[in-house]
Parts: sequence; C-alpha cells; structure tokens
Amino acid sequence: MSPTAPTDRGGSTSRPATETFLAHRNLLFTVAYEMLGSAADAEDVLQETWLRWADVDLATVRDRRAYLVRITTRQALTRLRTLGRRKESYVGPWLPEPLLTSPDVAEDVELADSVSMAMLLVLETLAPTERAVFVLRDVFDLGYDEIAEAVDRSPAAVRQIAHRARAHVAARRPREVVSPAETRGALDAFRRAVETGDLQGLLDVLAPDVVLVGDGGGIRQAVLRPVVGADKVARLLGAGMGRVAGAVSLQPVQVNGHPALVLRLDGELDSVVAVRIDDGLVTGLYAVRNPEKLSHMERETALRR
Repeated sequence: MSPTAPTDRGGSTSRPATETFLAHRNLLFTVAYEMLGSAADAEDVLQETWLRWADVDLATVRDRRAYLVRITTRQALTRLRTLGRRKESYVGPWLPEPLLTSPDVAEDVELADSVSMAMLLVLETLAPTERAVFVLRDVFDLGYDEIAEAVDRSPAAVRQIAHRARAHVAARRPREVVSPAETRGALDAFRRAVETGDLQGLLDVLAPDVVLVGDGGGIRQAVLRPVVGADKVARLLGAGMGRVAGAVSLQPVQVNGHPALVLRLDGELDSVVAVRIDDGLVTGLYAVRNPEKLSHMERETALRR
C-alpha cells in the first residue's frame, strides 16, 4: 500500500509528513499485524493512521515515531474489537494470516518469535488492551509512559497489565528456542514423509501430542476442529495426500520468520502450512487454506522492530 501524499491547507505536498510515515511504515505495519494477526486489517489500519497523520501539525510533535505508533495502536485496538466479532461467526478454526518473509526477519530471533504462528495464537488469548501492551512493551520495548498514552491508561496500570500479560504468554509460548539446523532437519523429514506417503516416517517426526489446525474459512475444505495426536494427524495427512498424489508439490519457504511449506495443487497455491517444532519433533501444524488469507504469499512482506 502506498499512502496518498498529504497536503497542507494550500494544497502542496507535505514532504516531511510523507517521509516520516514511509520511514516508519514497516514498523507500523508490524505493530498492527502483531495486534491483529491479519495483514489485510493491518493494511487498513495503516491507511487510517496515514489519514490522521496527514492532518497533524508536525511542529507540535516531539517524537514522530512515538506519535505514529500511538495512532496505529489506537486504530488497531478499534479494529481488534471489530475483528473479534467477525471471528465469532467464522467457519471453523481461525488462524492468523501467513506472511512470506525475507531471511532478515528470521535473523532477528525476537522479532521472528513474536510473529510466529504459534505466538500469534498465544496473543489471541489476551484481551485487546493486554495484547497491545504486551506487543508494545515486550516486542518493541516502548516505555510505560508511551504505552500509557497509546492505550489511554495510567503508567501504573500499564505496568500491571504488562506483568499480567507477560505471565499469561510465558505459560503458553513455545517451550524452547530450536536451532535453525534442527528446524530444517525436522521440516525436511516431515516434507519427505508427506510427499512419499511414508506413514512411519510421519510418526517418527510428529510429537505424540502434535496438533493440526486447519483454516478454510468456509471457502475451502479444512478440518473444523483441531486434530490431536501423532497417529490421527499422520493418517489424516496420508489420506489427504493420497487423494491428490502426483498433482501436489511442497515448497519450503520462510513464513512469519520461520520455515514452513507451501502446498501447490496442479501448480496453483493451495495451502500454507506453518510448522512448530520443539525438541526436534513437529508439535504444531497450522494449515491455512482460506484463499482470502493467502494474498501475502506472492511477495515478501517487510517486518521491522
């Protein structure tokens, strides 16, 4: 999305406003995306942020970055409540919108952790204000005073919210950091087993309590509730791949800063499967098939802290 250039009252382009917004655009998108789990909604939030920023008298702004983050956070909080109502009528499980990301996102371990599919699902369990406070404090390291202005709470209240949100996330986040080599090894083993229909190979790489979540949005066929257990998941994957054998290709990619697989059927993008790996085994499979959520898989999305 490219913002329409702002104009002053005389109609001329405000270059400082444009340059400042564009300089922080990737940061603002990342803030909105982490709060919403939806790239489409994050883009809408950026457009709303831009429209408000274009009307600001820059001479009154002490810290432009903080001001922009504050606008974005407020717009995202409003959107988050609307998104919550949409999810109530969503068909089947709701998964975050996957993003094709560049290697530099994976190199920033903290950023990659914060945008992983597993972490975004943990953030879904927070109340809107808790989610905003956690993202701004623990991911972007904003000060409590800045966050207080963004969420319209006192700094003392923000400290309490941050503490509560941090404890909530800590109890649910992935168990440990897995080395890139270990992740690639487990992902390659999983891909080979799926492609060859090797049931035992799948059972060897799946954790006993592995969970498969599918998101078809009522548009594409997908499991309507999570499938739990290595045997059930392996048999489901084996049966699914068996029906379309020869027409499927699995391509390793970087999604949300982590290795994942893109499934193409007869050359057309069909699904994105984000993979969570703990202790060298696949513990989570997040398969997004809803075509409305796959538009950001055609080009890399820049994320920044």
